[in-house]
Amino acid sequence: MKVLLSGGGTAGHVNPALAAADYLKRNKHADILFIGTRRGIESKLVPDAGFPIEYIEVSGLIRRLTFKNVFVIKQFITACKRAKQIIKEFAPDVVIATSGYVCAPIVFAAHSSGVPIVIHEQNVIPGVTVKLSAAKADKICISFAETTNYLKESYRKKCVLTGNPLRENLFSISKEEARQMLDLDERPFVVAFGGSLGAAKLNDAVTNFLNQHDTSHFQFLLGTGQRYYDTVQKKLQKQRDSVRILPYIDRMDLVMAAADAVIGRAGALTVSELCALGKPSVLIPSPNVAHDHQTYNAKNLEDAGAAILLPETELSGDTLLQAIHTIISHPEQITKMGACAKKIGITDGTARICEVVCSLSPSKE
Repeated sequence: MKVLLSGGGTAGHVNPALAAADYLKRNKHADILFIGTRRGIESKLVPDAGFPIEYIEVSGLIRRLTFKNVFVIKQFITACKRAKQIIKEFAPDVVIATSGYVCAPIVFAAHSSGVPIVIHEQNVIPGVTVKLSAAKADKICISFAETTNYLKESYRKKCVLTGNPLRENLFSISKEEARQMLDLDERPFVVAFGGSLGAAKLNDAVTNFLNQHDTSHFQFLLGTGQRYYDTVQKKLQKQRDSVRILPYIDRMDLVMAAADAVIGRAGALTVSELCALGKPSVLIPSPNVAHDHQTYNAKNLEDAGAAILLPETELSGDTLLQAIHTIISHPEQITKMGACAKKIGITDGTARICEVVCSLSPSKE
């Protein structure tokens, strides 16, 4: 089976495609090829993962009246021609698109070439590329059941609830083993991080509540992000044995397994991991994302009773500590919220997506 994948712009689009590619190669002996742009993060992540990649040049439309969009449209037409050429040469059985504007010409070229198309949407709110490509897709893999509410009714019959592809090592260790390896005691363990790069406002709020409040009744770990680590250390007025500050959390599998509550952004993969692991959370959506989709991701968990949504505009040391206390004040609350998260969690997203792919392929192996 030959599979052509495309997804770019952010790691949140590329990593699901890489997870699917790895699964298909290991379990179905699939021949894999990626298409991306040279300036996108896929140009690093895909080769680093050991997969071949072809490049096209394409840009996203500027959402206002400007002559620059004439160039974008011309570039799109050229990209479609190049994508069609790659498809003719590679002859894929199925095309997988995991969003980002690079996917649009691939989907158009695949559709005109008669190649089955699978689209995967990571967030609750479908992105522009998914909405524009849905008509041409054979199947739309969604990560949250609520996503169908934001698609045209005619597209809903194409949707399959698969969840997001998650790292396999997240499920390889028990909570008890992880807590022992991290040298934690019986007090609740709270983890905060703002993604791999960190989040300045989250770090500031954490620093404020650590400086102003007694936190001896729980254990705390903050992943600041490399660029913010020195600043956070300088702002801390005192060090506590129960508080650990790291520039980067290397063993996220251990930390997530051991956590009683998690504080973080509401990216699609983060919330999917929280649900799959059954972890209560305080979610602070990033305001700097398209269509405010992180707020919808967080609202989905809040409505399920699995999380507390704390808008960045309301974020402070006091509000953050209050949210933490709401979760960890009673063991039964941790258990209840964790069960609510687990109820909507999907642990086998990668396998589900690949089942959909294989169902469309004339060559199953």
